[in-house]
Amino acid sequence: MKFYNTLSRNKDEFQPLDGKTVRMYSCGPTVYNYAHIGNMRTYVFMDLLTRGLKFTGYKVKSIMNITDVGHLLSDADDGEDKMEKAAKAQQKTPFELAEYYSGVFFEDLKKLNILRPNATPKATDHIKEMIHDVEVLIEKGYGYELADGIYFDIMKLPHYGQLSNIDLEEQIAGARVEVHNGKRHPADFAIWKKAEKEHIMQWESPWGMGYPGWHIECTTMSNKYLGQKFDIHSGGVDHIPIHHENEIAQSEGLYGVNPANFWLHGEFMLVDGGKMSKSLGNTYTITQLQDRGYDPMEFRYFCLNAHYRKKLNFTFETLDSAKVSYNRLLTTLQQHKASAVKTSEEVLAKYLAEFTNAITDDLNAPKGLGILYTMTKEAKSVDIYNLAQKFDEVFGISLDRLPAKEEVVVPGEVQKLAEERFAARNAKEWAKSDEIRAEIEALGFAVKDVAGGFEITTK
Repeated sequence: MKFYNTLSRNKDEFQPLDGKTVRMYSCGPTVYNYAHIGNMRTYVFMDLLTRGLKFTGYKVKSIMNITDVGHLLSDADDGEDKMEKAAKAQQKTPFELAEYYSGVFFEDLKKLNILRPNATPKATDHIKEMIHDVEVLIEKGYGYELADGIYFDIMKLPHYGQLSNIDLEEQIAGARVEVHNGKRHPADFAIWKKAEKEHIMQWESPWGMGYPGWHIECTTMSNKYLGQKFDIHSGGVDHIPIHHENEIAQSEGLYGVNPANFWLHGEFMLVDGGKMSKSLGNTYTITQLQDRGYDPMEFRYFCLNAHYRKKLNFTFETLDSAKVSYNRLLTTLQQHKASAVKTSEEVLAKYLAEFTNAITDDLNAPKGLGILYTMTKEAKSVDIYNLAQKFDEVFGISLDRLPAKEEVVVPGEVQKLAEERFAARNAKEWAKSDEIRAEIEALGFAVKDVAGGFEITTK
């Protein structure tokens, strides 16, 4: 397999460190609110990665963290913790909040056929290990104490910025990180924050009561479950310049290694060509899409029509198009399933080889879907249906299900013609009735006589 590695900026040949077992860490949700469809696109990408690896014959050990403390509102290590702020607003404890939104998140994964990772550790269950890692970073000279917390000294790492490829001086000049009094360098980041007395979530530490920085959580948990060095770290592109860059720094400080050989990132989902954000009020959840009549599989299919490294623009018009396309695909596959005709082994092998090449070339799902569509144009055969189910081991879009009944939107002109035809039939004006039927069919619709009336369908 080949993947585009953010670290090398190349499409690199993938080889696991441990034979046929792939160890993979994925950044999970901060469970202070509902995950929106932009978030879920990233998890569909992560699932495509897992499924693609398994399809190619690898075993996958996957870990996804649950951030239930430490994720501040700002990349500049200030502002409230997202969990704490949401808990106050919703008048719940952070732990009640985390339990509720974690449950909703896992239900969304289930709706989207996203395979659950082998483990989903919570940050709050690993505070002791995080404190230990902060102590080690201080001992090794990477961490230093200020009045409000412990900070990582990035100047101790000459290669800091290697993942995002950002010139550090340029980054500072652009005010990506605000200057903090006492920091040795403006881009130094918190690995432990000292808590004010009113802060809800805090733990005892050698530096007083406090809570972990967001970045240290992933370094600690990835090491605990996967070791100091593992195969793949995945996440959204928004994690590249800060969160993942800082994970690398912490790991190099603790163990002297970049934790992952491959860093894979999914692109943003846009809404109507612009940014999707809770703060902008233009986000939707999977449940909200269901309330509007969309099946989660239709949304997953929509996501697969764009490569994971390409921005995907969400509109309800494009989702409608995906809905129609997906259900027509299901209809065609059911026709193949009903046929007893056999397809030659040579033809099946050709399609399987083409599909495998697409998936092993940086998870090219759109190309894989194109191969599937071409294959379904073959003569109706149960063998085509069965091979489509094998492809679905990667797609995960339930290609064995029955299509949803297509809702026909009938234009007023067609409705009027159908009523005129019905009146002509009642008057036994058969020639006129046939003429109107032809007009209706020319407009792309068909009319069927039923008891007491008529039914309009698409042709």
